Amino acid sequence: MKTIRVVAAVIKAVNDKNQSIIFATQRGYGDLKGGWEFPGGKIEHGETPQEALKREIMEELDTEIAVGDIIDTIEYDYPTFHLSMDCFWCDVVNGDLVLKEHEAAKWLTKEHLNDVDWLPADITLIDKIREAI
Repeated sequence: MKTIRVVAAVIKAVNDKNQSIIFATQRGYGDLKGGWEFPGGKIEHGETPQEALKREIMEELDTEIAVGDIIDTIEYDYPTFHLSMDCFWCDVVNGDLVLKEHEAAKWLTKEHLNDVDWLPADITLIDKIREAI
């Protein structure tokens, strides 16, 4: 089975009620269209995971991010490929998170992390995020 290496940004912020919030995006293309995910993408040859994540978020969301600590590496078998996804805490440095490739986006509090239909690999990260924020 083919392995695809990707990175995902768990972008965090604080809302006007001083609650931690996490940015979720709804996939706008491909076989998994419509599912919710943490934004990111494939690591290109010669890139570090952090470099790939900064590039992907700039391409997909027109936003500069700071990449923090790794949360986890998710290993997940989809029917046609194996996904290896490095997931990092991220903060917005500059930009407004403009949706260029996604159908929709939401900021979710800890209590509302399960309000969207997460893709199978992404949902495995939710408990770790809930514990950390």
